[in-house]
Amino acid sequence: MTSSSMNMMGRITFYEERNFQGRSYECMSDCADMSSYLSRCHSCRVERGCFMVYDRTNYMGNQYFMRRGEYADYMSMMGMSDCIRSCRMIPMHRGSFRMRMYERDNFQGQMHELTDDCDNIMDRYRMSNFMSCNVMDGHWLMYEQPSYRGRMMYMRPGEYRNFTNMGSSNMRFMSMRRISDSSIQYNTIAQERNFQGRSYECMSDCADMSSYLSRCHSCRVERGCFMVYDRTNYMGNQYFMRRGEYADYMSMMGMSDCIRSCRMIPMHRGSFRMRMYERDNFQGQMHELTDDCDNIMDRYRMSNFMSCNVMDGHWLMYEQPSYRGRMMYMRPGEYRNFTNMGSSNMRFMSMRRISDSFY
Repeated sequence: MTSSSMNMMGRITFYEERNFQGRSYECMSDCADMSSYLSRCHSCRVERGCFMVYDRTNYMGNQYFMRRGEYADYMSMMGMSDCIRSCRMIPMHRGSFRMRMYERDNFQGQMHELTDDCDNIMDRYRMSNFMSCNVMDGHWLMYEQPSYRGRMMYMRPGEYRNFTNMGSSNMRFMSMRRISDSSIQYNTIAQERNFQGRSYECMSDCADMSSYLSRCHSCRVERGCFMVYDRTNYMGNQYFMRRGEYADYMSMMGMSDCIRSCRMIPMHRGSFRMRMYERDNFQGQMHELTDDCDNIMDRYRMSNFMSCNVMDGHWLMYEQPSYRGRMMYMRPGEYRNFTNMGSSNMRFMSMRRISDSFY
């Protein structure tokens, strides 16, 4: 095998104990039963490529996506009830992506063809679920909740006539994304400043960081954009983070406490549209925005607004003109009262779109 072909392959090393201790097994391909090599495996290091790991043999049970990085104790990181039992290497795919999803088993009912990521099939196609699919090109991750959250399932090219046979009888798929060298967003959050101490790699929303780290004082956004919060459940002060290193964000951003929760911001390449209202419950003066606004007083003669309806795209709202001061992230949805979002003392004076130029 040539060195160039070796570099295209993935490589993952499993360890019996946490923190990369005990016997180990290096894997560069699929493995249907880890017990053939290790009696147990509680930590791993992905040195190259991407893998799907499973908590049952023969690629069954709960699935977890792993890319390059160190997972010193993935059972507590991912909420796994048992250790890894099998793993599958995900080949790198640089061509086109194409998948057809069907409303019912055996390719029956409503059909839609996808060639890109979809963060919510209900919003895009008015489908509450789909029961079979044909993956023609590329490798995909399917998620049980919108915005790439919840349990996941890996789909490689092939026909999937009934998901029940794959051990997913109680799963509904609400979003899906391509597995490419640029499609997966992730950041790494560390316990100590300067990226020291234990770390947790995050590729989706996390409502309570304490499940993984007792504290978190630095982070590195390696791809994508995230909103981080100084309280659990996406509450409290919010801070926008794009690709870069934040060695001590508490002093950089004036945070009174460390990160407690974080939310991934999906990339949006379509149109942007939002209606803002002078009073609660969409009452009073209304204005519709389709682009950035650096001062709502200058443009609309409004000193504030109290509710809004975000129809398209993802937005950042700021309490001062020219995109300054405290901020709030708004994804598509109806916001009838900002008080319920922990912003009772905030006034919004400017807003901007989170477009692909941020990524």
